[in-house]
Amino acid sequence: MSERQGPHPVTAPSADSARAALEALRGEISKAVVGQDATVTGLVVALLCRGHVLLEGVPGVAKTLLVRALAAALELDTKRVQFTPDLMPSDVTGSLIYDNRTAEFSFQPGPVFTNLLLADEINRTPPKTQASLLEAMEERQVTVEGTARKLPDPFLVAATQNPVEYEGTYPLPEAQLDRFLLKLQVSLPSREEEIKVLSRHAEGFDPRDLTAAGVRRVAGPAELDAARAAVAKTSVSPEVAGYVVDICRATRESPSLSLGASPRGATALLSTARAWAWLTGRDYVTPDDVKALALPTLRHRIQLRPEAEMEGVTADSVISSLLAHVPVPR
Repeated sequence: MSERQGPHPVTAPSADSARAALEALRGEISKAVVGQDATVTGLVVALLCRGHVLLEGVPGVAKTLLVRALAAALELDTKRVQFTPDLMPSDVTGSLIYDNRTAEFSFQPGPVFTNLLLADEINRTPPKTQASLLEAMEERQVTVEGTARKLPDPFLVAATQNPVEYEGTYPLPEAQLDRFLLKLQVSLPSREEEIKVLSRHAEGFDPRDLTAAGVRRVAGPAELDAARAAVAKTSVSPEVAGYVVDICRATRESPSLSLGASPRGATALLSTARAWAWLTGRDYVTPDDVKALALPTLRHRIQLRPEAEMEGVTADSVISSLLAHVPVPR
């Protein structure tokens, strides 16, 4: 006879229960943030792909609140860094502090040691500090004085930038933009949504108190692990892989672009399409999944020619045009 199990055996969640938990995120976040379903989906896709997100939107569209609500619904640790011109790399990664009692240096972790890091207005800090995030984002570790220190898992950087204010900013270089899996545009709410926002505030909603707003945990690291394992099993046919490559190669040949999507961009598009396919309940990727994620995955990886920009051409319009012309596999 086998030994009796404890009262609470730990079992890993199934793929279906993990999907249901992640789908419930929208409902929880909507208790704090009105609308922005596409942005929430993008953040979930990034978590599934172990990627990072660049959030672009004018001030006051709840970018910070969105990340805080996501962290609360997933019961993950979150920290916020306000990027400023005088911010030093050690202010993000941490530094060695001399301890008078032990006469030794000890490492003081920076805010990057968290699950969800909100890098607010990342383009307001000089390139040296922006670059301090590169190792953390790519290698998921921080090296200080030759010693590498692992970051927690999951780890996601959600960086925000203001698309209309350029004075005193340092545009992100292409190498760093390419490290972001997705660039999500946080739009202004519709009239009905804005009325709902005002009604909530009139009823006493406090964006600093998510518990009072009713935001509760609906998923966590275990569900994310189960979901990631299921996404990894989502099949991709050679025809769909070829479609991803054809789209990215078309950006390199576009007369409107001076820089097209790199092979890293193609890999990112395949990853996000797989995550989206799994979230929608399938274990295989279709061309429609690729189309659905093409804009947020590629818009920051291409560069417009100055003459095209002067004519009002946008990155999104170029990608949309290419999607309309690249042959779709049957």
